[in-house]
Amino acid sequence: MHAPDPPGHPPGHLAPHIPADHWNRANATGAPVVIVVHTTDPNGIPWRRIVITLGVAGAAAMGCWGLVVALCALLDATAHAATVIATAAGPIGVGGITLRLNRTKH
Repeated sequence: MHAPDPPGHPPGHLAPHIPADHWNRANATGAPVVIVVHTTDPNGIPWRRIVITLGVAGAAAMGCWGLVVALCALLDATAHAATVIATAAGPIGVGGITLRLNRTKH
């Protein structure tokens, strides 16, 4: 809550630029006080909204590409590990069936 306005001053902080004598004269005569507030209409491109939208879309695209690169790296490491294991293991036999995982060099 704020303190009440002193007598002879316009109410609130709407228009502190109204001189006190004009305000008192309007109160004494009952004349209306017209307060004009100038605003600017946004009639251009809303750049802030566009830049934020592009930033979010760009971040999402970069995140997706990061996931793709990470998946490719994981698959490459898996293929390399499988190759190393297959080379070291040699033929694998289970129940009379032998599976040769790599080719022998002639």
